[in-house]
Amino acid sequence: MSKRQSELSTASPNSDYVNPPPAASTEPSQPDPLDPFEPENLRINPDLLKGGGVKKLLTVVPVRKPRKQEFIRVHPLEKYRLEVALVEIEADRETYIVSPAASIALKPTEYYLANLFLCLSRQEVLFLWPVKLPDPDGRKSDWHVSSQIAAEHAMKEWVNVQADMNLRAYVTTLPQSRFPEPEWPAKSFGEILKIAFRDRIIESPDHLAIQKLRGAV
Repeated sequence: MSKRQSELSTASPNSDYVNPPPAASTEPSQPDPLDPFEPENLRINPDLLKGGGVKKLLTVVPVRKPRKQEFIRVHPLEKYRLEVALVEIEADRETYIVSPAASIALKPTEYYLANLFLCLSRQEVLFLWPVKLPDPDGRKSDWHVSSQIAAEHAMKEWVNVQADMNLRAYVTTLPQSRFPEPEWPAKSFGEILKIAFRDRIIESPDHLAIQKLRGAV
């Protein structure tokens, strides 16, 4: 036996010459699909943040004026506006729409005529803006004229509409930044009216809202 063979045969178990450890694998480990805290299992698809994963249902459409701290747009198509008769119950903060047949039986002081405009805020809140029409005798106030002008501006660009009590009119201002165009819901105006005035349509002078105005209840 040579000297070299003798050294190998008598080497200790801890010797570098005996069973060297296997080389570490350079392949990445696979994520555990059952581990809820595995980073790859928590990574979200950015496309879901655009609303693609959830469909928002339109269940409420307020009837109101634009708020003083919001920018709005008005739908530019004529089929998304309508001249109507409305009744406001201030105590209940409710607005009712009146059928043409029922309006004939009401006193002129019990309702008012308005142009209903479909609006969308920057917060994507859809609402109906009732812009009062001139009185039956044709008189126009600065409130009537300025609100109509504001609505026409909002058909083309984002605007903020605020009441100026000193001017006794509405003031329209433009945003400092350029906002993207609004995305209107794919619903007909009839469908939107049905949502907005659910259980709030007056088809007879015997309606509870009219009885409240007359002090009958």
